[in-house]
Amino acid sequence: MGEDSSIDRARYDFKKAMQEIVNLRGRGTELISVYVPASKQISDVTSYLRNEYSQSTNIKSKTTRKNVMSAIESIMARLKTFNKVPENGLVVFCGEISMGGDQTRMVQYVLEPPEPITTFIYRCDSQFFVEPLLDMLREKKSYGLIVMDRSEASIGILTGKKITLIKNFDSQVPRKHRQGGQSAQRFERLIEIAAHEFFKKIADNAEEAFLNRDDLQGILIGGPGATKDYFVKEGYLHHELQKKVIDTFDTGYTDEYGLKELVNNAAGALQDMDIMRERELIQRLLTEIRKERGGLSAYGEEQVRQLLVAGAVDTVLLSEGLNLKRIKITCSNGHVQEFTARKVPSKAQCDQCDSPVESVEEIDLVDHFYDLAETVGSKVELISEDSEEGEMLIQAFGGVAALLRFQVMI
Repeated sequence: MGEDSSIDRARYDFKKAMQEIVNLRGRGTELISVYVPASKQISDVTSYLRNEYSQSTNIKSKTTRKNVMSAIESIMARLKTFNKVPENGLVVFCGEISMGGDQTRMVQYVLEPPEPITTFIYRCDSQFFVEPLLDMLREKKSYGLIVMDRSEASIGILTGKKITLIKNFDSQVPRKHRQGGQSAQRFERLIEIAAHEFFKKIADNAEEAFLNRDDLQGILIGGPGATKDYFVKEGYLHHELQKKVIDTFDTGYTDEYGLKELVNNAAGALQDMDIMRERELIQRLLTEIRKERGGLSAYGEEQVRQLLVAGAVDTVLLSEGLNLKRIKITCSNGHVQEFTARKVPSKAQCDQCDSPVESVEEIDLVDHFYDLAETVGSKVELISEDSEEGEMLIQAFGGVAALLRFQVMI
């Protein structure tokens, strides 16, 4: 699978973990949140936690004191498994959460965030401190921006709602003059040569700014008049960037303000991109389903799993709203049982011999399909549950469908 798929999966896993963590509550101020930036040494964090451990002996409530000290010990033990802090930093949540009545349960989450942690934070409260991570879940895909005419060009990047100017430069294209004859023809040729060189310069700068950005979703090009359309039509951009051009848009300016104008004018196209991609995938699925013997389509968890194992699946379509687990139970006699459910049954036992369960393994169903797809080189597309297409995928196909490489009789 490609880099985009890995990013989507990491973001999905992070989002699922946050959905659990955000609602957890402790009985007192005994839930600990630790944010560690990549610039901080593990040994420094451990020293800080040892100091907090000593300070916690002064907590008046015996129960709270015990729970805080246990949580700090648990975090320090987990940090020993890291040689260094990951590139984007590390976040640890640990503490006793309330289970109702007098019941509590120790939980620990260790997360590598999708964006860099910049500040070390230690916080002890009745709930975990999640605000910095929730901000990271907000959509922050990047789009390349180019505004241009024959006299000036600006290149920028749109990330989330932030527009950053990367470069602004003027051209050396001469202005037209009113002389006639051969002199005018020569001058026109010089103008076109200068314009060609300027367009190449724009393309070179765009390649430097955009080509190696893994999060680049598309490129918007703006400017007054027809120059921008000529630039796209004549294929000045690197061929990989040319494929990412979403559209051209009219703007009155070609400076930093022109970049803002471009984003405003392209708002509709940006909003529709993900919706259109999901619509396209579901429409392809429906088109195949209508064909004889279901064409190159499959749906339903079991059928898609079998076809994946057979290597027949090109793309798996999964709803983000599945909220199911793939559970594997092994009994004391070695019998193995696999099934899908929302959670592990409280009194699970072997169907074959009624023996007690010896081990239980569980994995999120979306992650389960990602793992299967990775082994056979299939792609995975996550479909939002909020769109009309996402709702259809859940209701009509159980949240799991596939576009096939070839037909297989199963």
